[in-house]
This record gives sequence, structure tokens and C-alpha cells, in this order.
Amino acid sequence: MCGRYRLTAKQRYMRDHFGLDEDPPWEPHWNIAPTQQIATIRQHPAEPTRIFALMRWGLIPYWAKDQSFGLRTINAMSETAAEKPAFRDSIKRRRCLIPADGFFEWKKIGPKEKQPYSFGLATGSLFAFAGLWDRWRDPKNNILETCSILTTRPNSLVADVHDRMPAILRVEDYESWLDPGITNAEAVLDCLKPFDAGLMK
Repeated sequence: MCGRYRLTAKQRYMRDHFGLDEDPPWEPHWNIAPTQQIATIRQHPAEPTRIFALMRWGLIPYWAKDQSFGLRTINAMSETAAEKPAFRDSIKRRRCLIPADGFFEWKKIGPKEKQPYSFGLATGSLFAFAGLWDRWRDPKNNILETCSILTTRPNSLVADVHDRMPAILRVEDYESWLDPGITNAEAVLDCLKPFDAGLMK
């Protein structure tokens, strides 16, 4: 599970790393939590342009009755997302990048005690979680865009702390993950393998 992360990079670094046309409207956040508006990047459906957007963390499928659905969909298991009603359409047609420069997991050290651990790239640089998004309308026809972070089995670094970790994409996989022309979920599952522990700290 990934329930807290950080994104503290300056706007110009986000623009350069993710190939955006302009600086994104984002201020550094050290402790991002579910239901907050978070940074996402998706591909324009008809143009070679990446779009920055703020979305609420906790995916609400277009068919959900109310917003409370998103409280239980902050994460999606990469192994089963293509089968789950909440995620199966999004993994085919609505994939996104969720920029970050670190994430937190908690290790149980006693009956009621947990120790937080911080993880990131060894270089300290930006990276992206594999994300899914959807667009939901409330009864008054207001549109809310929401998203979920995909998780995978842990690499050797994270395994000592938690039995899951967020799916971190390699830079070379950004293009295929975002490609709106790829609608076969099986074609992008290779992007969701545990990230190389040797490149993390």
C-alpha cells in the first residue's frame, strides 16, 4: 500500500523531467495524503502533448453512486487491476503518471507501534508512480477527476518494511504507459514490475 508520499521538486524540474510545455502549477508538498488534490500527467488523446492536471487521490469510477467510493481506491493492485470493475476500464484507456520524489511506508515494531520509513531514488531525483484516473459526475453534473496509485510486490529494499510498494515507472516506460493507442492491459503490465532496489535508497 502507498498511503503517503512527497513531491517537493521545483516546477522547472517537473517540466523538464516529464516533457511538459510549461511549468506546472504545483507547490512543494512533503506529506501528501489520500483525498488531497495531487499532481498527475496524462497524454493528450490526439496530439503529442502531455497534460498536467490536479486530481483527487482516490479513484471514483464513472459509475459510482457517491464520492465515498474513492476512500477505498487510493491504490490498485497491478496484478488484479485489469479484472476489478473499479479499474479495468482505466487501465485500458485512462493511465497517467503521478510525479513524486519519495514515499513512506510503516513497519510494525510492536503491538501498537509503527516506524515510518522514507524511500526514494538514490539520486534524489524525480520519478513517477504508475497511475489510473477516471472522471465522475455528481448529481449536479459537476465533474471530478480522481486517480489511484498502482502497487506491486516489494523489491528487496522495501520488503523489510512492507509487503507492497508503489509501482514506479522507468523513464523509458513513460511513453508506452501514457500511450492512448495501447488499450490492451496486458501490453503495459511489464511496466509494473518492482523497481530496481539498487537504484533506490
